[in-house]
Amino acid sequence: MAMRKLGRTTAHRRAMLRGMVTHFLENGRMETTVTRAKELRSVVEKVITTGKKTDLHSKRQVYAFITKEDVAKDLFDKIAPRYADRKGGYTRIIRIGPRRGDAAEMAVIELV
Repeated sequence: MAMRKLGRTTAHRRAMLRGMVTHFLENGRMETTVTRAKELRSVVEKVITTGKKTDLHSKRQVYAFITKEDVAKDLFDKIAPRYADRKGGYTRIIRIGPRRGDAAEMAVIELV
């Protein structure tokens, strides 16, 4: 499946998603546009699945991607163990209607 470009260059898109993943894992939920939420879900699911493995390689991959060290630590200590028996589907997207300024379809994405 191809990744959505979201109207950004590769570097900008990667940086934006890193920031969004970090913020999302820090707070457990986030309000954003539907297309960004769908893209975020894809990345977050992979990060949590990587976090379920506790070997050194997985830790290095997660620490390289997440921008805040304490959030990465929380992923391994609190978030990933919650989903140890689950094979995916860690997030839920709920549509909340159009944004006032530009009528972009908004959604809330949260951990299940």
